[in-house]
Amino acid sequence: MTTLVFGHKSPDTDSTGSPIVWAWYLSEIMDTPAKPVLLGEPNTEALFMLDHWNLEKPEIISGLEAGQDVVIVDTNNPAELPDNINDANITAIIDHHKLVGGLETAGPIPIRIEPLACTATIMWKMIGKDMAQMPNDIKGAMLTCILSDTLEFRSPTTTQEDKAIAWSLAESLDVNISDYAAQMFAAKSDVSSFSEAELLRMDSKEFEVDGKKLRVSVLETTSPSAILDRKDALMAAMPAVAREDGADQVLLFVVDILNEESTMLIPNDLTKAVAEKSFDAKVEGDTVVLPGIMSRKKQIIPFLKA
Repeated sequence: MTTLVFGHKSPDTDSTGSPIVWAWYLSEIMDTPAKPVLLGEPNTEALFMLDHWNLEKPEIISGLEAGQDVVIVDTNNPAELPDNINDANITAIIDHHKLVGGLETAGPIPIRIEPLACTATIMWKMIGKDMAQMPNDIKGAMLTCILSDTLEFRSPTTTQEDKAIAWSLAESLDVNISDYAAQMFAAKSDVSSFSEAELLRMDSKEFEVDGKKLRVSVLETTSPSAILDRKDALMAAMPAVAREDGADQVLLFVVDILNEESTMLIPNDLTKAVAEKSFDAKVEGDTVVLPGIMSRKKQIIPFLKA
């Protein structure tokens, strides 16, 4: 049986690239047939990565057959995985997020969760000396994942290990990190072809906070005005997206990569209360700027209060 390797729904660059990396390792090094798959359309930065490194876009799947061998990467949250994930045979988990709980396995499995900025960083450490056999296109995916998740080392989740591994990969690929990251972020910032509902779900995760089910969405960009110019339409789309997804509210944070700050949209009293309780912010109007806030994992989710 071929093992399927996948990350979370609404796949970002790490959840697109890391399955490609690990499927290569399982197939080519560990002699375990594996293929990367996606749980939705990848974002524009992930598509840039695939095109730049001439990588085939993984198949998009909507469900799993019972007993299917799978490796889960870049998440351990059942809400971000297929509804029948516990019917599959989970053989390993590789992640860099907090442990959520709810996944079931048939027996003991290897689980690797580390407080690093990127799943691909963990994989580099696990692959070890076999990195010497990795082709450049797979290395390119790994580098892109790290630069994406660290926002070119600007994110507070960045560790020295993330930096050192990224620089090592860039050197082996003869890539200028600043130039390449600028191309990545330009691709990520081009959201002109997406509807408001698509933007609200593009990089989004579900969390329950103080009894409220929240869809917490983040849009990282070097051109925040391109998104904020659409704020009225985005806020108008929030109720329908929340209702369709079984959430009480959508929270949207527009992360300005270059100025290292976020703008949170404030369409109603609930989001105003969340902003003021969570970030000690004074809200006036339908947006609030949160200086220094760039990481959903480290700076937003742990502090949310509804």
